[in-house]
Amino acid sequence: MTKSAGFDVFFYEAFAEERELLQKLLPENIRAGYASETIQEAGHDEPPALLISTRTQSRIPHEWAQKLNGILSRSTGYNHLLDYQSETEFKGAMGYLPLYCNRAVAEQAMMLWMALLRKLSLQIEQFNTFSRDGLTGLECSGKTLLVVGVGNVGHEVVRIGRGLDMRVLGVDIVKKFDDVDYVAVEQGAPKADIIVSAMNLTRKNRGYFHYDLLKKFRKGVIFVNIARGELSPIKDLFTLLKEGHLGGAALDVYENESRLAVALRNKQMVIDDPFFAMIHEMKQMPNVIFTPHNSFNTKEALQRKAEHSVKQVVHFLENNAFLWDVPEE
Repeated sequence: MTKSAGFDVFFYEAFAEERELLQKLLPENIRAGYASETIQEAGHDEPPALLISTRTQSRIPHEWAQKLNGILSRSTGYNHLLDYQSETEFKGAMGYLPLYCNRAVAEQAMMLWMALLRKLSLQIEQFNTFSRDGLTGLECSGKTLLVVGVGNVGHEVVRIGRGLDMRVLGVDIVKKFDDVDYVAVEQGAPKADIIVSAMNLTRKNRGYFHYDLLKKFRKGVIFVNIARGELSPIKDLFTLLKEGHLGGAALDVYENESRLAVALRNKQMVIDDPFFAMIHEMKQMPNVIFTPHNSFNTKEALQRKAEHSVKQVVHFLENNAFLWDVPEE
């Protein structure tokens, strides 16, 4: 597909509910195209519009850098756009959506840690025999929750934890909120029962939750990542689970997520690949929960996401700039 298709903006990775809202909210004079697939799955040789919008799994071809005026990521994270800019010297505008899903993502984190505390996977499995053996779980009240990355999402996690009568500690180099009890990660490690990763991904913190750091936490700690998969290497999590050091792990985001998502959607996950083999084995563990990067996906957040996306598109088409530009690192 080429620019001759006549689109003002083209949306990749637009699932059905999102596409329906975008079509409803976009002004009639804006010509928009849509694909549920990533760029690499859609197979477009040329950019279908001068402004494209993706989520986080599309890999924008390097040769498009000189053919695009703008890229809008419909996500709160933007590291993938900075990577593209660095790799290609892209000179166009880059935008993102910083404020639409804070509560939704925080509630997903809560759902995941509570499911692990109460052994939900085993509870569901053992309904078949109505057996309660081995199902004794833990309550949130009195547990210590360590929130690593206390931005807009992390602060919502802090508030939820407090509402559950948990002791909540925060780790961040920027102490943005006055109501957070901040500690260094090394101080929080021996105290934490649950870790929630809510950090922005930067070039400096990739692999932050590596084996040696997580080994400093008490045995049985639960790890939840609703931020970016590159923060928690799968190999390290896999090893710590096999050793019994991690009490459980719940991921909504993944290292090599684009590769993993495309392989799963197209039933091409080859188990003799070491990365896929670890994912496959972890998926079978009763103390591991994987969800498909879906933390943002509530009716309320999706409405805000579509509204904010439309604001970004309209502003860009009128001003050749975004309302919310990607910050420079």
